[in-house]
Amino acid sequence: MVCTDNDPQRIAALKAGVVPIFEAHLETLLNSNRRPRKLTFTSNAGEAVRAGDVIFICVGTPPLENGEADLSAIDNVARLIASEAGGSKLVVEKSTVPAKTGQQLKRVLDIYRRDGGIQFRVASNPEFLREGTAVQDFLHPDRIVLGVEDDTSEQQLREVYRPILEGRFRCPIHLGNCRAKQPSELLITTMNSAEIIKHASNSFLALKISYANMIADLCEKVGADIQEVTRAMGLDPRIGPQFLHAGLGFGGFCLPKDVQAFIRLAERSGVDFNLLKEAERINKRRIDVFLEKIRRALWVINGKCVGILGLAFKANTDDIRFAPSLEIIRSLLAEGARVRAYDQEAMDKIAALYPQIECTREPYDVVRDADALLILTEWEAFRHLDWERVHGLMSRPLVIDGRNLLDPTTMREKGFEYYGFGRPIENMDLRLTLSNAPKFSPTGASA
Repeated sequence: MVCTDNDPQRIAALKAGVVPIFEAHLETLLNSNRRPRKLTFTSNAGEAVRAGDVIFICVGTPPLENGEADLSAIDNVARLIASEAGGSKLVVEKSTVPAKTGQQLKRVLDIYRRDGGIQFRVASNPEFLREGTAVQDFLHPDRIVLGVEDDTSEQQLREVYRPILEGRFRCPIHLGNCRAKQPSELLITTMNSAEIIKHASNSFLALKISYANMIADLCEKVGADIQEVTRAMGLDPRIGPQFLHAGLGFGGFCLPKDVQAFIRLAERSGVDFNLLKEAERINKRRIDVFLEKIRRALWVINGKCVGILGLAFKANTDDIRFAPSLEIIRSLLAEGARVRAYDQEAMDKIAALYPQIECTREPYDVVRDADALLILTEWEAFRHLDWERVHGLMSRPLVIDGRNLLDPTTMREKGFEYYGFGRPIENMDLRLTLSNAPKFSPTGASA
């Protein structure tokens, strides 16, 4: 397998065995295949194109200002493949793209091919990897979707995935023998269906998260506990427990951009997707709801020392793209707070964006003399901190938990003021204040 990228520094790092992102088990997996030359890296894209019979396009499709997917990288790669290919190729979309992109890709390949005798076949193979568990998800997929137009493409892709489907992949990391607990489902579809599947799946997950957050708001007002409610809901096999976690909403690079792109696709197709628009609106407001909790608890933010645990958009990654921490830090600084922060993987990225905040090298330094502690990422290590020590270090033992990571009763028994999402609030005055709080726009201004 030959891998290429247009960033020569990234390729140089990979050749040296250094993975430029944090992803559990990835470095071990890459190095175990790099040494026997099963996996090579090159900055010469033409070399990579000529070496492969099957070419996977794995470039980014970030959102444009109008929310549509930016497909310029797909177009650039397609023209490069067409000009560099020395023979016929199967070109596979791995990137998340709108429906009918495969048809456009095939058209570009045919237009720019340098030799009329070269034939390009195109397929769609959407990825369903989650940051933080990408290696596990790749080796133990619940389904593999192949959107193909011909039998030859299907057979080639079946052969590519055969070691995983048959459980024959020799795994160098401690994930068992890489045989899935249940056989992976192989789905053969049209290209248009395969392209829709990825956007439809991510958008449905976004709907579940936004629904859980609205239930959390209702729980706060009636004195119920969102954890008890969603646990009972999740036991229903028709619903399931995944993505019913209330808090700061969905962030990261995939869900926000895929929701926007799916909405725009629906609009261009004449379908009114107000349901998804509302889920997006609910999600954007979660940060305003959280900021209002901070304001109500602290009364005055100006001059207060606020500690932050967690900067990445989710645990087990260093990715801060569309992370709630970005907007929360910006708002706190604008209101005059002194901000300290800690994240075991994402601190350098945040420090580059916000040099005015203090990034600490251990979590206990964050809370020293702090007036409030915010939990913005659900790192498991935060759950197991010495909370008695934390209590003793803080100027005011106030914890506002944006991920519902901690148990409210336990925290209050330890002497903390504790507030989460959709959890019973002991302080009735604060509960009433939050219930009557003004709604805030996504920019933080009063509506």
